[in-house]
Amino acid sequence: MTGPVSEARRRAVIDALRRGTVPQSGLDLLAVGLDRFTPSSDDDLATVARGGAAFHAVRGDYGSGKTFFARWLAERAKRAGLAVSEIQISETETPLHRLETVYRRLTERLSTATHQPSALRPIVDSWFYTLEEEVLDAGEVEASDSGALATAVDVLMEQRLAEVARTTPAFSAALRGYRHAQLAGDAATSEALIAWLGGQRSVAAAARRSAGVRGELDHYAALGFLQGLLTVLKDCGHPGLLVVLDEIETLQRVRGDVREKGLNALRQLLDEIDAGRFPGLFLIITGTPAFYDGQQGVQRLPPLAQRLATDFTTDPQFDSPRAVQLRLLGFDLDRLSELGRKVRDLYSGVARDPIRISSVVDDAYIAELATAITGGLGGKVGVAPRIFLRKLVADVLDRVDDHPGFDPRKHYALTLTDNELNDVERNAAASSANDVELDLP
Repeated sequence: MTGPVSEARRRAVIDALRRGTVPQSGLDLLAVGLDRFTPSSDDDLATVARGGAAFHAVRGDYGSGKTFFARWLAERAKRAGLAVSEIQISETETPLHRLETVYRRLTERLSTATHQPSALRPIVDSWFYTLEEEVLDAGEVEASDSGALATAVDVLMEQRLAEVARTTPAFSAALRGYRHAQLAGDAATSEALIAWLGGQRSVAAAARRSAGVRGELDHYAALGFLQGLLTVLKDCGHPGLLVVLDEIETLQRVRGDVREKGLNALRQLLDEIDAGRFPGLFLIITGTPAFYDGQQGVQRLPPLAQRLATDFTTDPQFDSPRAVQLRLLGFDLDRLSELGRKVRDLYSGVARDPIRISSVVDDAYIAELATAITGGLGGKVGVAPRIFLRKLVADVLDRVDDHPGFDPRKHYALTLTDNELNDVERNAAASSANDVELDLP
């Protein structure tokens, strides 16, 4: 942990762990084993901020920390000024082969350092404000001449979106219609058009007609809308966009024809990135080794397999963090204990008696607790972090802090019950009993 950490930030992280959930922020405070990715990730973010593009495929088994890695990177991206969107790929809700659906989820999950999802409307409003400021700074239009200002902003908007308009004119048309509806005080139409820009379906026909756009966003227009969104982001102070396509291995479980369409959509997206169509885009996908190496995944489409090919025959300690695929090794007991120590030290910053916390919940006890919980989950360390941290905070640290006479070695017996475990943890736990009671020494 580097630098001072505010009490509010500490409490937000601790409160989330107490509930058994992933903190919404502060993941850098919990990161274990990610230091090797920091320099290359910062280089990628800098490349994107300069107008380049970046892509990585993150691989790892369940419990290796793929989602944590993506959210850790998202926090770094926000600190660098980028916008972020994390999308869960699923067969029914967000099929990869329907890029219009992926784009819709992207805008729904769009966030920045100052705006929670969906940040689409605040971003668009900020963009128009920036255009107005540029027009006024040029000194050719008076702020009091609303008509001339609106016309000049329209002209500047068309100039900025000229590249996008060549392939997807509907994007700029909808933006123009949105602004005109706002200037006219027509809230219903402006709401409808911002929804249409976000790829939402069933937008009122009257609103679409007012902007001169028709129908709904389709697969082919989705990439044009993404290109337009990147332009808008850059102009309003966000130099790029990090997009995470999480759990992409779900493609292995769909029908063969749907799987091939999804893989081809991914190949198409990577080709467009390589061609320079998306300056400012940082794309991350996450999946299991079986997805990247198996015949039901990437290997089913040879052109995609060639693009993602990475040599993992060497010792993992020599993996390159600049490779196309990034291998996450997951937790072992040492790393789980290290994570526990980080949380203990974070908790000390808000505890009534920090010295007592450190002495009673010492490193040895944290290692014992990590070992006991992992044993209760069939020895699967990768499954253990969530319940381990919840037990450490709620059952141990809170009690040590609240009760001066509480000693976890004497007064606490670890119990894992079905109702506090999620499905994966429950499956990992011993199936012969509902409760697994483990006495710590």
